[in-house]
Amino acid sequence: MAKTHTSRGRAQDRARVAGGQDHEVKYAAEKEGVSKNTVKKAVKSVGNSRKKVEAEIGRH
Repeated sequence: MAKTHTSRGRAQDRARVAGGQDHEVKYAAEKEGVSKNTVKKAVKSVGNSRKKVEAEIGRH
């Protein structure tokens, strides 16, 4: 029997920034117009919630 796929995991995954994943950090940096280092510092500071990271970047 085939497993039924849901979109539950995708929405949760998109709501996070994985600070250890270079491609995710690069995407967030390009989207916000900042350096990858700035994104990594924001993730360390406020956690991996995409909304919180974007808000933290906006403060600087």
